[in-house]
Amino acid sequence: MNSPKAFISYSWTSPVFQKQIREWAERLSADGIEVVLDQFDLREGQDKYSYMERMVTDPSVSHVLIFCDRLYAEKANNRKAGVGTESQIISKEIYDKVSQSKFVPVVCEFDDQGEPCIPTFAASRIWIDFSSEESVNQNWERLIRHLYGKPLFQKPTVGRPPAYITDETTAQSNVFSGKLEVFKNAFLANRRGIRTYRGDLLDLCIEFVDKSRVRKRIEILEDDIPLWVVERYRELIPARDVIIDWVRLESSEGPTEEFESVILEFLERLLELKERPEEVTSYSKFWYEPQGLFVYETLIYIVATLFKERAFEILNGVLTGNYLRPKQNYGSERFDSVTAFYKHTELIGPALTTEKIKYHSEAAELIKRNAQRSDIDFNTIKNADALIHLSTYIDSNTDWWWYPQTSYYNEFSSDLDWFVRGAQHRHFKNLATTLGVKNGSELRDRFQQKEEQEKGESWQRHRSFRRSLNIDELDTIQ
Repeated sequence: MNSPKAFISYSWTSPVFQKQIREWAERLSADGIEVVLDQFDLREGQDKYSYMERMVTDPSVSHVLIFCDRLYAEKANNRKAGVGTESQIISKEIYDKVSQSKFVPVVCEFDDQGEPCIPTFAASRIWIDFSSEESVNQNWERLIRHLYGKPLFQKPTVGRPPAYITDETTAQSNVFSGKLEVFKNAFLANRRGIRTYRGDLLDLCIEFVDKSRVRKRIEILEDDIPLWVVERYRELIPARDVIIDWVRLESSEGPTEEFESVILEFLERLLELKERPEEVTSYSKFWYEPQGLFVYETLIYIVATLFKERAFEILNGVLTGNYLRPKQNYGSERFDSVTAFYKHTELIGPALTTEKIKYHSEAAELIKRNAQRSDIDFNTIKNADALIHLSTYIDSNTDWWWYPQTSYYNEFSSDLDWFVRGAQHRHFKNLATTLGVKNGSELRDRFQQKEEQEKGESWQRHRSFRRSLNIDELDTIQ
């Protein structure tokens, strides 16, 4: 790094001020600055005006420090004495050709109106306050950093545009808030047209996610696939949030049969988004991984929201409903249970960490990182995930149950507080309505039956679920 070279311009206001300038020059020198000061460099017999002009225009002088006090400003403005001549030279350099950062006003005095004493030619320039011992101490580092070209706050390197700028799939995200607000106002005022406003909002959510589905072949390096999936999943989070805001609004105001019907139909539409568009016949499986993760996460959030808003009967309908499978995935069965929303992935690990960490569940880690809503925290998500698991596990009509991937993050027995509180009858009634059981005994019987059917390796695993779900204590306290 080249050492800065600074010429000091000042007025011989008094012997005291001259001494102060000399001390600052010595301090600058101690900080590695090559200082040019008349007290050090101007000798008897030399032409002081020639010396001044040479120092101001010398290309080896990286900076000119203009130490301004009341007398300096007065002489410069009136073109008096040495300062007047020097300021003419400086002002010409400023206006003609020199870098804007070379000339630095250092204010040593303020006038009676509290304005800095700066000559007119430098009045518009950014200055440094040296008007008191305290201000010198506060601003010394700032001056040194400027001379070395190392400001405290560096301009950041320009990166690549975020995906929501370069990818057209998120172009409508800013429309969500407007649509939601229109529906909210109509809903709370019980105005006509609620169905239309709701339909517009939900259609926008579906269209938003649908547009993110790949329809034309894309070429991505295998190593880039994890990050590609994660970035496109995150682009869909605005849609997730507006869906939850809608569910929260309608369920908090006394949910109706119409709302239950709408939410079930909407979930079927969401389910379609996990699959390839009908017109796409040749594709790679990872293309629709972002939508699969989005649908999986959104279902858990909906369950969490309905439970928190005490819409237990509607939640029971969601958990026990039959969902029409997308046409691309009919198979031998036309309908599926809530387990159709489940998503497991092993594609995104490298995008979640640069270390060699094998996550028990990459999907759960992704959900954990993006659980940033204040109304639904990650612990609430874990409760909802466990509730879906329990509902499908005790359902005799469901062959495959929902594995609660977020359970890997349970650290304490109290993490699943819905089930801890469920030991009390008044809290268990909420679980009972949601799960479609009459009491704790019926729930335990059905859980026991499924355990006996499972046995083997999965039975051992469910012994821990039995504890974390507080099965043996549910509905035992009146």
